[in-house]
Amino acid sequence: MTNVESLDPAETTSSADAEVTTPTKHAGLALVLILTAQLMVVLDATIANIALPYIGADLSISQANLTWIVTGYALAFGGLLLLGGRLGDLYGRRRLFMLGLATFAVASLLGGLATSEGLLLASRALQGIGAAMAAPAALALITTTFPAGPQRNRAMAAYATMSGVGAAIGLILGGWLTGLDSFLGIDVDGWRLTFLINVPIGLVAAFLAPRVLAESESHPGEMDIPGAITGTLGLLGIVFGLSRAGEEAYGWDHAQTITSLVAGVVLLVAFAVIESRVAHPLLPIRIFANRTRATSFAAMMIAPAAMFAMFYFLSLFIQQIMGFGPLEAGFAFLPFSFGIVFGAGLASNLVSRIDARYLAGTGTLLAAAALFMFSRIPVDESPKAVLGALADGGADINYWAHVFPFIVLMSFGMGMVFVPMTLTAVHHVRSEDSGIGSGVLNTMQQVGGALGLATLSTVALHFSNNQASEVAGPMAEAIVAGGGDPNAAVPGTDLSFLEAAIFGSSFPEGATHAFLVASLLMLAASAVIWAFLNVKHTELATDAPEGVHVG
Repeated sequence: MTNVESLDPAETTSSADAEVTTPTKHAGLALVLILTAQLMVVLDATIANIALPYIGADLSISQANLTWIVTGYALAFGGLLLLGGRLGDLYGRRRLFMLGLATFAVASLLGGLATSEGLLLASRALQGIGAAMAAPAALALITTTFPAGPQRNRAMAAYATMSGVGAAIGLILGGWLTGLDSFLGIDVDGWRLTFLINVPIGLVAAFLAPRVLAESESHPGEMDIPGAITGTLGLLGIVFGLSRAGEEAYGWDHAQTITSLVAGVVLLVAFAVIESRVAHPLLPIRIFANRTRATSFAAMMIAPAAMFAMFYFLSLFIQQIMGFGPLEAGFAFLPFSFGIVFGAGLASNLVSRIDARYLAGTGTLLAAAALFMFSRIPVDESPKAVLGALADGGADINYWAHVFPFIVLMSFGMGMVFVPMTLTAVHHVRSEDSGIGSGVLNTMQQVGGALGLATLSTVALHFSNNQASEVAGPMAEAIVAGGGDPNAAVPGTDLSFLEAAIFGSSFPEGATHAFLVASLLMLAASAVIWAFLNVKHTELATDAPEGVHVG
């Protein structure tokens, strides 16, 4: 049965117009190559998380600026994804895929050899630029290599799984590499290997791309330079302002914070105006005309905002409060990989029989419950308990009871989210818009992650500062009463006993509220999905024109 009541002629494509999707003898190898590239760009969003304390100590980077190692990559990645997607549509997706991988590899080399904060942050931004070229091309190449139905569902499930597993693998790999002090007999700081490992992977993938991937058709058009400039700078302004608001030295009422936020909003408004008037917009409004896509984009901006913040705060919590070493902390996230693989595999099998709303809606509810339980991890913040934890090398928190179950729950839930959301976000996108459609999806994920980290860092810092001001006096008194010197340095660190004790009491307070707000963000994503995502499972099994429902 066919329903054409919602048919939009501007969106409709026929089989003659669509870019042909034909399986090739290299389809399996092509998928492996695409997944390898996706793994590389995703794991770099988290691979440096566990190394942050070591990077900060080695390059003298402040605690506040450490977040820019994560946020800077996510922002450059997300801010330029639209441009990367459109460049792929105009000049060939395989070409942009190869260029992006090569750029990523060079940037990783610079990061691994960085000797200053500025050079490291610049290399992270350059990595983001390379990823912004490779990622949308990779997703678009899946849609043009695998036909709609079971084959594409399986390929998308693998892609979505890699998107989630990559974050966990980044933490595990980052933990292992950070713990090394030599490689092949050469003395090296382990954190540098978290960057250098990308160099051979990126170069080999770029070399193999023309041998296993078919080039897409190029589509005529002009590059929307004003849109690219205003859109990218607008996003930069918003996230920079939020990050400044979260820093103790600035805050919400600081002139730099206000100026950055206002400038970001103005530039994004200008971007919207430009896109509505130019003949060849960077972001065609028709991309959002479809309710299913618009809902998917919105949900895939909010949910990663909560998930990436979870990785950031939980990795620091496990190391700096529970006392796990870098490798041990990495393996603490190993269950996330198994959970998301299982969740994505289940969603892949069910998406052809159950509507995406029920799968993704249930997944976000499970993830929200896990985030809430992270906010309930029991931490005794009293002076006696904190000083005891310093002496024992970590707080008395049972990983298996208070962390493991909820890592599994969240990963399973996110696996249930990523597969149907990825399918619905790119379904029915016109062939000439495949790259920009993929770019919008990736933009929502990466910018959502950057905005989420900036916002939740603001929340965490606010409550951490309040707690620190309350416990500073009692902590100093407790140290003196125990026969210690509050100003003496903790062995192996640059912190005094008083500073370490204050951190041990204040950081959990901030992280607790960050997890709580993250759970509310995930519930917001769930509400969007349940309320507005109404695509039928039968429609996802076809490449039928927009508005034609099969079933």
